[in-house]
Amino acid sequence: MRTATEVIDADSALPGRPDPVAVAPTNIVTGNPMVPPFPEGHESIVLGMGCFWGAEKILWQLEGVWTTAVGYAGGWTPNPTYEETCTGATGHTEAVLVVFDPEVLPVERLLATFFEWHDPTQGMRQGNDRGTQYRSAVFATTTAQLETARRLGAEYQKELDAAGYGPLTTEFGLLAEVRSGEFAYAEDYHQQYLVKNPGGYDCHVRSGVACPI
Repeated sequence: MRTATEVIDADSALPGRPDPVAVAPTNIVTGNPMVPPFPEGHESIVLGMGCFWGAEKILWQLEGVWTTAVGYAGGWTPNPTYEETCTGATGHTEAVLVVFDPEVLPVERLLATFFEWHDPTQGMRQGNDRGTQYRSAVFATTTAQLETARRLGAEYQKELDAAGYGPLTTEFGLLAEVRSGEFAYAEDYHQQYLVKNPGGYDCHVRSGVACPI
């Protein structure tokens, strides 16, 4: 287990593999596909908020979420395994792909849930889960999403300051422009893990600070 405080550089990252892992065609909670194409008018965003098992459970429950899937993003290694990602030698963070209907779930509300349901001031960890693979991240798929995330993050920082927390450590970027530029699906046994494994590990450290929208 790697507990580095900086994302590994490209030359030092594991090589990965050319082919993605196979995942089941359907999210067993939503009943909708986890892979594209997604419905017209829907948007997707990739969020890192610590261990992806509990993060996905939080996000699939939101009204307006069409589907979710867990995977790896923000790093260098193509199609990494879970074991590789846990070493910190891929540069990826555990992340959730969220496909949502912005007419039902505005991106501001989705991002407010993101900020509130983990502690985005903890740097390269969440609680006892330590390492770059647990860092907080918003990987947007549109410039409008990215602008909204940064604006909301700046507003949330004021609330964190007032509550005595340190600076926001969330990584913001366009998915296509962050290192490998891809979201890699995690192995099928990780998808909707807490439905398949009731009572399984679900770590979420929260600041308790409400996010203004």
